[in-house]
Amino acid sequence: MYRDKTVTVVIPCYNEEEGIARVIPSLPGSIDEVIVVDNNSTDRTSEVARRLGARVIFEKRKGYGAAYKAGLSAVTNDITVTMDGDGTYPTNQIEACIDYLIDNELDFVSASRFPLKDPASMKLWNKIGNTVLTWATFILFLRAIKDSQSGMWIFKSALYKDLKPQSDGMPFSEEIKITAIRRRGIRFDECHIDYHVRIGEVKLQKWRDGFENLMYLVRLRFTSA
Repeated sequence: MYRDKTVTVVIPCYNEEEGIARVIPSLPGSIDEVIVVDNNSTDRTSEVARRLGARVIFEKRKGYGAAYKAGLSAVTNDITVTMDGDGTYPTNQIEACIDYLIDNELDFVSASRFPLKDPASMKLWNKIGNTVLTWATFILFLRAIKDSQSGMWIFKSALYKDLKPQSDGMPFSEEIKITAIRRRGIRFDECHIDYHVRIGEVKLQKWRDGFENLMYLVRLRFTSA
């Protein structure tokens, strides 16, 4: 519990046994529950996560969004925090992000990686792709945000059932933010975090995933809020 709020961390994983072995032990003691969603891993991700005290949920449908839907639907605590299982997002800044949510009376906070504290933490093509997608978000939705693709969010758990993001793939990340921004009554903001070099093998297919994200942004623009 943190500041009288119960907190769940949700981590989608596909073959992240090395990363999850470092991420879970580094979480602050105030976290009440860790949910690891195993998205058809072929390594020991589930075994390692369970041994470290996480609740493991299996999701057979492949995809970043599919994994998140399974994990977020299972949360019953007050506040949800999300992050990847590869060590890129800062576990030591979780409580500061929750402070930002509570102190500013917000409902949804997206943790912005930009400007990067360590330029080496992200490859050049990933920086370019993130910049293009973030500008596309501004052009399409007239909302200036710094990091449309961040995978670390802090929000009031009760919101999820109202947001109802649809994507089973990588666009889930931008969709949940855009839906929160467009939904009347939801107070949205960003806070800056550090970003680290990933642990283990890169899963992102930059050209395919980047194009899919861009097309999904266009599709979202012409759907109702």
